[in-house]
Amino acid sequence: MANNILSQFLGAKNGNSRPTDHQRKLIELNDIKKIYKTDAGDFMALKGIDLTIDRGEFIGVIGKSGSGKSTLVNMITGIDRPTSGQVYVNDTAIHEFSEGQMAKWRGVSLGVVFQFFQLLPTLTVIENVMLPMDFCNMFTPKERKERAMYLLELMDVGQQANKLPTMISGGQQQRVAIARALANDPPIVVADEPTGNLDSKTANQVFALFEQLVADGKTFLMVTHDDDLAKRMSRTITIADGEIVNEWLPRVFPSLSQDLLVKINHTVEHKSFAPGQPIILQDSPADSFYVITRGKVNVYLNRPDAHEIFVDELIQGDFFGETALLSNDLRSATVRADRETPVDVMVIPRDSFFNVISESEETQELVKTVSDQRQLSLREASREAS
Repeated sequence: MANNILSQFLGAKNGNSRPTDHQRKLIELNDIKKIYKTDAGDFMALKGIDLTIDRGEFIGVIGKSGSGKSTLVNMITGIDRPTSGQVYVNDTAIHEFSEGQMAKWRGVSLGVVFQFFQLLPTLTVIENVMLPMDFCNMFTPKERKERAMYLLELMDVGQQANKLPTMISGGQQQRVAIARALANDPPIVVADEPTGNLDSKTANQVFALFEQLVADGKTFLMVTHDDDLAKRMSRTITIADGEIVNEWLPRVFPSLSQDLLVKINHTVEHKSFAPGQPIILQDSPADSFYVITRGKVNVYLNRPDAHEIFVDELIQGDFFGETALLSNDLRSATVRADRETPVDVMVIPRDSFFNVISESEETQELVKTVSDQRQLSLREASREAS
């Protein structure tokens, strides 16, 4: 039955699919806008979101209350619909589904774990896990019970199978909720603050279960306010004021406030450089700060005879260009894209760079430490060449 539903809603016959490109891409949002009508006028909750999520990723969605993160998740799960834009899941245009199609698709394609568990109090634990299989007419009655028991044992709550939810602890209820989310073996699991009502020990145990699900091939999307948990995920998406903040900004500057991240985000440029192409030249004015988002670069010191001395190699996630900005001087080295592969960089203008380091002493100290180390390396390279 599952295969029949999936073929109906994921195949080309329904007219909602695009030809698959056989890549890892599983979820794609294109220019998603969501406007709510209020007494005070239109409120834009999402402002042109573009997002791609690959198969097997563990994605954290973070942001302040009212930032738009729940609205974003609702676009992916089909709980809400965009005012404009397109939502594709596994190459299927779910934004074009009718309510009936959406309900059937969601039943076999998504597992949802809620902060407050949302277990039905009048059903036993095992009956709660069997419920999604009943609704979607998945498996035979015997198979449903066997699968529910298997999942409960997998979540280490098999002994609670015949109890009512109110008779077990909060941590155990969350494990049951995870088992229920997996009932129909969905490729995508979405969790909305699933550890918010758990103590730290239980939260870590539940999170370890999520990590295992990702290791087993599930794609996991988790809304959280827990920065420590967010750091353990493969990628974090920061939502602020209805926009996605460039993911490299919080990676490079983790101590910045979300307000400043949004402000800086509007000034960022993205540039690509061909293999061997110079990005900055020694003795040129300093006007920008750079973060490598793809590929690698090589740092060279120019010699009077026009030859270059190799100094260092920087990789994805590294930054450069800070030394001349801090010293208000000319560039002290040349930085080129790697000679074999192209390079993508995020470019932060001078004024934005100083806004960043002025807000956070931690960031300022980090950048200064890296700058001091690099100046030392340049001096050593210069001495060796002389």
